Amino acid sequence: MLQSQLFTKTRKEAPKDESSKNAQLLTRAGFIHKEMAGVYTFLPLGLRVIERIKDIIREELNNIGAHEMKMTALQQKDIWEKSGRWDDEVVDDWFKTPLKNGTELGLAFTHEEVLTNIMKNYISSYKDVPVYAYQFQTKFRNELRAKSGILRGREFLMKDLYDFSLDKEEHDKFYEKMKEVYMSIFTKTGIGEQTYLTMSSGGSFSKYSFEFQTITDAGEDIIMYDENKKIAINKDDYSEEIFDDFGLKKTEFNFKEAKSVEVGDIYTLGEKYSKALGLTYKDENGEEKNVYMGSYGIGIPRLMGTIVEIFSDEKGIIWPKSVAPFDVHLIDLAQQQQAKQIYESLQENGVDVLLDDRQLRPGEKFADSDLIGIPIRIVISKKSLDQGGVEVKNRNSEESQIMSPQALIEFIKEL
Repeated sequence: MLQSQLFTKTRKEAPKDESSKNAQLLTRAGFIHKEMAGVYTFLPLGLRVIERIKDIIREELNNIGAHEMKMTALQQKDIWEKSGRWDDEVVDDWFKTPLKNGTELGLAFTHEEVLTNIMKNYISSYKDVPVYAYQFQTKFRNELRAKSGILRGREFLMKDLYDFSLDKEEHDKFYEKMKEVYMSIFTKTGIGEQTYLTMSSGGSFSKYSFEFQTITDAGEDIIMYDENKKIAINKDDYSEEIFDDFGLKKTEFNFKEAKSVEVGDIYTLGEKYSKALGLTYKDENGEEKNVYMGSYGIGIPRLMGTIVEIFSDEKGIIWPKSVAPFDVHLIDLAQQQQAKQIYESLQENGVDVLLDDRQLRPGEKFADSDLIGIPIRIVISKKSLDQGGVEVKNRNSEESQIMSPQALIEFIKEL
């Protein structure tokens, strides 16, 4: 992509109505635009990051036999009444709207009821399960206070996966597999070292559930974590009982306390929704049984915002290579044909390149490059050409090196 053709512009000052680091940097760098509190548009650079995160998640889920689909955001009242979650006394963050014919619809904040109802068309025998289905879909939650930039929104993109299993035993095996899958996702997106499997209250689903909490000063939660065991307990749920319920010995748990952000959760739903919606199957003996379920969520913007909170400095964002909007930021200071040739050569070798071909001073280009945070910066200048090539520098390093165009291609391909 040519930067001269990118309609977004960087900003020197942070928006006055944004207090979180992630929203300040993402807005200044031209990744997002704030529509209103808790509602953001993802601009071209921001969308590229979102899509790279989705690709990582999609690959992991497809590898374990899950199938992607896309459900509707508009939801019928009667389906949710069957589980009791239409009632504002039960769920207080619904967005609901009347239709002209007098009926009401809701904007979905999750999809347990909806998918359970859909599966009644496809599951009737023990041979039809297990089923693992997921989607990337916009959710709507009527948050009383939308805050922390894209970490907590009223409209946001979510990956939600649901398992439909024969029984608790089959579900438990998949549940344990999902713990591994989630840690793989967070490792590949760059936050694995800071992320802990965390025990907490299961809310309306179960006595306990597991969250994935990432340590950052921007966090709203507080966890007690053990670096060696790589597990944590939400401080609000910390008790002798939780140690007993999980083979854990309190004396063997080395406590550290830190703020954290929940970047994913996994729930055992059991038969709650299959009973309410009538999702059953006949076993080998012809006996009718309820399907056993679980749900697994990751907020995509929240994950993106957490990455920014962790990987940034006073100059701007430092994207991990796996989720960066581009692999390389190519900065042309010479305004010569060599820049176009290197740009085309990198693209031919499968490298995503943002070419800064704008007529700006070098200092402005470097400042924008640091703010946007693409992992590798390549500078073509009269000075670099006189020394035999281009200047290559990592975003998180002060050191640079001169490489020939041929050596550059091999260097980037190896990375």
